[in-house]
Amino acid sequence: MFNKNRTAILYYPGGRVGSYIIPDAVTSIPSYAFQVCPGLTTVKVPASVISIGSLAFNADPSLTGIYFRGNAPTVASFGFEIQNTVTVYYLPGTTGWSANLGGLTTALWRPNVQTDDGSFGVLTNNFGFNINWASGMNVVVDACTNLANPIWIPVQTNTLGDDSAYFSDPGWTNYSRRYYRLRSQ
Repeated sequence: MFNKNRTAILYYPGGRVGSYIIPDAVTSIPSYAFQVCPGLTTVKVPASVISIGSLAFNADPSLTGIYFRGNAPTVASFGFEIQNTVTVYYLPGTTGWSANLGGLTTALWRPNVQTDDGSFGVLTNNFGFNINWASGMNVVVDACTNLANPIWIPVQTNTLGDDSAYFSDPGWTNYSRRYYRLRSQ
């Protein structure tokens, strides 16, 4: 629920398990917004959020990552009162980030290959995999055949929709082995 200023009034996701995505255009996460959410594992924060209130994230035992799409917000004293290890992730090209945010360690949010979701490997004569990252971001998949002396060649550029994209290598059968890497564009 939000007031007319696009400030969240209450975000408590109740019994939800897994990820929670804060809606676009929300500008502030108020105090106690995510207080004691036992099944919450990740939160994705839109670029519109510019401030986080006191105890906005408080005693969330399953929370492991908070993913920010925009610049670093201001965080009130005790904005993150979390006892477990939580990492704050930010996208390349965003500003204001340092080694920590409100006492939590920060890290660059990078694209990753999903190897455990059933999409990885040879399926119906195609080699491929899902790439997870932030919706709207561009990811280039490069390939090489020799890691000792790599010559990386771009194979495909993917624009992620809904935080993922499927990569398929049509030329995979032309090589006895092929290695892949992801890079942002």
